[in-house]
Amino acid sequence: MRHPPEFDRTHAALVYDFPVASMIQALKYGHRLEVGSALGEIWLDQVLPDTMPDLLVPMPLHPARLQERGFNQALELARIISAQCRVPLDRDACQRIRDTPPQAALPLKDRRKNLRGAFTARTEAVRSKRIAIVDDVMTSGSSLNELAAVLKKAGADEVECWVMARAVRTA
Repeated sequence: MRHPPEFDRTHAALVYDFPVASMIQALKYGHRLEVGSALGEIWLDQVLPDTMPDLLVPMPLHPARLQERGFNQALELARIISAQCRVPLDRDACQRIRDTPPQAALPLKDRRKNLRGAFTARTEAVRSKRIAIVDDVMTSGSSLNELAAVLKKAGADEVECWVMARAVRTA
């Protein structure tokens, strides 16, 4: 790979396709928090890595988006996974400091640029730790890659991506 990702590995439970895509959209945009519980249980059933990280970090939403949506779907998934895996969850280890347009609305080539400088991490929370970023969907991986870069710059030893679903390109 000419440009390897900043994260060390990704664990995805499912492919982002029907009916999973509909479930995630119901959670995110339909405020169906019970779907988040079901998705978290599916993740645990399908993935559950052998080696646990030191800390779970949900993909942060910008405060404006959080206020608009009313909740962070990544945090909802992370709560379930944290409780079952007994891995600490730190919802404040990272912040989204730039209110960027939604990644889904952008062409793939513009997604990385859209996120530059969008995140910050508290060094004291992540230094010398193995971190798992929890998110609902990995499409291009740009959001996860940018957050992983910020976490490593803040001193994280290793960063994994734990996602509910991953979009797969078909040729």
